[in-house]
Amino acid sequence: MKLRLDKFVWCVRLSKTRTAAAELIAKNKIRLNKKEIKPAKEVAIGDIIDLYKHNAVFSFIIKGLTDKRVSAVIARDLIDDITPEEELEKYKLYVSAQRQYRTTDGKPTKKDRREIDDFLNYWAE
Repeated sequence: MKLRLDKFVWCVRLSKTRTAAAELIAKNKIRLNKKEIKPAKEVAIGDIIDLYKHNAVFSFIIKGLTDKRVSAVIARDLIDDITPEEELEKYKLYVSAQRQYRTTDGKPTKKDRREIDDFLNYWAE
């Protein structure tokens, strides 16, 4: 069975749309066997897909092929997650930092500003 990489990424729910999958591949956010490729590259069983998301790299081995978008339960049977634990920790750290940042309006308060200035003045001396 011949299957394009962008279609496979969409079928196993690594991307919301096929267009988004093609854009991720074109921007080198998704690589096949550690190589930069085009969206029309054909995939085969045993190939490794690397998905670069924020500061982490998620890796998957292709165990089966399908040309139709499948449910998440079936998608787990088609790919095997081989992401190293340290990459998962990097992603969790990024998500928690974003969550913390979004709880504020992003602008320091007057007290925060004074503490930042005091800290910078201390290090400037």
